[in-house]
Amino acid sequence: MLMNKTVKDFVTQVASKEPTPGGGSVAALAGSLGSALTAMVGNLTIGRKVYNELDDEIKKEMDIKFKELNKSIKNLNNIVEEDTKAFDKVMEALKLPKETKEQRTKRSVAIQDGYKVALEVPLKCAEECFKVLKNQKVFANYGNINAITDVGVGTLLATTGLEGAILNVKINLLSIKDEEFRNNIEKKIDSIMTDGTKLKEELLKIVYKRLG
Repeated sequence: MLMNKTVKDFVTQVASKEPTPGGGSVAALAGSLGSALTAMVGNLTIGRKVYNELDDEIKKEMDIKFKELNKSIKNLNNIVEEDTKAFDKVMEALKLPKETKEQRTKRSVAIQDGYKVALEVPLKCAEECFKVLKNQKVFANYGNINAITDVGVGTLLATTGLEGAILNVKINLLSIKDEEFRNNIEKKIDSIMTDGTKLKEELLKIVYKRLG
């Protein structure tokens, strides 16, 4: 499993001539690291003096978001593995016979279905990275000031994961002929990208302000 490799071995495999792990897995890992960095800020804040001085509502929000960040780490780690198999259905379909008209029709339908399945994983990655961005604000505003740059780096990584995943959704969409399906997915990823970019800018503004 990819997540059981050392960091060095993972990077070496990414750099190799093998097609996986590729951009999808790396995007998911970026999102996971972004969530992990923010969770680290939570660990450096919750239960400490700076935390105890916060209003009860803020402490409650921080506790909830901290748990959500840890869930995202787990989910994105799973996506690192899932992405390497996301294209399997397409590859299986491409190997189907195409000698007769009936076979070609069946093969074409299977290929189209394969591309739809292939984009499910990066779409899930984009949505999870968006969740990470939404859960970072309380830590940007009230997290341990000594770790504020970790929130900033976490924000950048979560955004990279989001945008990287969307690129993989888009490349699969290019091969899908179902216009209604394509339009629905495009609307969804455009919305995630727009809202994610706004969150990134807002979070970084907070980070830089707290840095002075």
